[in-house]
Amino acid sequence: MPHAPEPYDREHAAPAGGPAPGEPGRQPRRVIVDPEGPTLVEGPVEVVGEDGTVAYSDRFVVALCTCRRTRTAPWCDTSHRRHRRPRRPGEDESHGDTPA
Repeated sequence: MPHAPEPYDREHAAPAGGPAPGEPGRQPRRVIVDPEGPTLVEGPVEVVGEDGTVAYSDRFVVALCTCRRTRTAPWCDTSHRRHRRPRRPGEDESHGDTPA
């Protein structure tokens, strides 16, 4: 379960673990961006907000809110599902694509 945000202390922050980028054994983090929903990040993750608060989750995948409607920031609470983006003129209803 994601933990509530707490103040971020750069001076005493834990160093990033594991080998440096490019060294054997270093695996990149996968981030999945969905324009209609949250950004999915392989965990565990530590999210530092612009106000310096830190939120930590040890889940294997976390959903970060990108619509700013969530009540559990920075985590997605599916609020985006209740507020659909208005269709633009000419968009197909079933796919949201503009006809060719």
